[in-house]
Amino acid sequence: MYITIDFNSDEAIYVQLCNQIIMQIATNEIKEGDNLPSVRELADTIGINMHTVNKAYSILRQEGYLTLDRRKGAVINLNPDKLKAVNELTRTMKVLMAQAVCKDITRDEVHEIIDIIFDEWEK
Repeated sequence: MYITIDFNSDEAIYVQLCNQIIMQIATNEIKEGDNLPSVRELADTIGINMHTVNKAYSILRQEGYLTLDRRKGAVINLNPDKLKAVNELTRTMKVLMAQAVCKDITRDEVHEIIDIIFDEWEK
């Protein structure tokens, strides 16, 4: 697992960490059943506070991307509830689409962006 943190970004470090783990799941770099590094190990590796990693792992657990087990640590365990995931995606997409409309991004441009992203993952 490769994580890079942009310490100059306005995006919170725990959000960057969550997003990168989600991206690695989506691109099959990490898979169902894979163990993530321990909180302490990941914090030491990327040079951040272990409470930040713990917060990211807790959020990922709440969002259905992993389970936390005292013996096994953080394990990728995707939430099988597709309807719930679709509803969450819809809520997120509504905000993103509103932002796109405000920036005069067209429907065709949005579709092109989505196609590009899916094409990257299918390679």
